Amino acid sequence: MNLPYEVSVRDVKARIDAGEAVRLVDVREPMEHAITHIEGAELIPMNTVPQRLQHLEGEAEDTMLIVLCHHGMRSLNVVNWLRNQGIENCQSMAGGIEAWSCEIDPKVPRY
Repeated sequence: MNLPYEVSVRDVKARIDAGEAVRLVDVREPMEHAITHIEGAELIPMNTVPQRLQHLEGEAEDTMLIVLCHHGMRSLNVVNWLRNQGIENCQSMAGGIEAWSCEIDPKVPRY
């Protein structure tokens, strides 16, 4: 499987709308999550991802993991790390929650 490391917010929204099995994984910090988040996304702060590896492996067996952060840099680092651990079924949401707010859902506050 040679999935691109990044996926656009528009593609993520289209997958969700089409009913595809996707799991949003928010790797921002709890204080950022408290400001704004995407409904249904699971908060797993970046520094806790290694401890949650087994959980993420299980999720990725039948679901595409879409990793997101504020602007897309942390999530891209996490996807790179996950792929190095053997989890191929993951992508970073390019532009992060900022792009989601600007392009998909303006009700999601920006910070």
